[in-house]
Amino acid sequence: MTARAVPETAGAADSESAPPLRLRRLGRRDYEPVWQDMRAFTEARQADDLDELWLVEHPPVYTLGQNGRPENILAVNDIPVIRVDRGGQVTYHGPGQVVAYLLLDLPRRGLGVRELVTRMERAVIALLADYGITAEARRDAPGVYVDGAKIAALGLRVRRGRCYHGLSLNVDMDLAPFADIHPCGYPGLAVTQLRDLAGPVDAAEVSQRLIDHLAEQLGYRLSDN
Repeated sequence: MTARAVPETAGAADSESAPPLRLRRLGRRDYEPVWQDMRAFTEARQADDLDELWLVEHPPVYTLGQNGRPENILAVNDIPVIRVDRGGQVTYHGPGQVVAYLLLDLPRRGLGVRELVTRMERAVIALLADYGITAEARRDAPGVYVDGAKIAALGLRVRRGRCYHGLSLNVDMDLAPFADIHPCGYPGLAVTQLRDLAGPVDAAEVSQRLIDHLAEQLGYRLSDN
C-alpha cells in the first residue's frame, strides 16, 4: 500500500463566521429514492441555497459507479445492484454503516474535488483517532484504511460545480456481502469496521462525531434549520 500523509492544517473557519451547513437526519431509507432526491436537489438549487449534509443508513444494496465494471461483482445474491452516477467502482451499503452525503457548492467554498476528498478522508481519520485507531489515506485509492483494510469508502458526482454523494463508514455491520464483490474494484481488498477495532460502539455517538469532524474539516457550522 502506498500511503499518503494527510495535511494537519484543518479547513475549519471560526465557528461564528463559518457558513452554515444544513443537517438532515434521514434515518434508514432505501438507496434509490435518496439518490434521486440528491440529484433533484442539485439540479434545482439556487446560488444562495445552503449547502447540506444528509446522514442516512441504507438497507442492503450494492452500488456500481458510472464507469464501474460489472465483473467486479463476483456472485449473484439477493442484494440488489444499482448503477449510479458517482465515480468509483462497486461498494456495499447496509445496516450498521453510517452514510454521509455532501451536497455542496464547491466554487462558493473555494474547494476543488481533490481538496474535498482530502478533507473528507481527514475527517474520518480524526474520528477514528477519537477511538484510539490509527488510519491512513491512499494516494492510489480514495478512502480510509486501517492496516490495509478499508473502513470508509468515498464517491462523488460534480455537476456545474455542485457535488453530491459522499462517504460511507463501516461501524457495526455484517461484512459478509463484501465477499461477493471486489470492493471499490480492488481484488482481495480487505474491509473492516469500527466495532472490530474498538469493541462495542454507540452508533449515534459515531454519527455525531462524523458530522462534527466533517463540519470542522470543511469549514462549516452545523444548522438544523
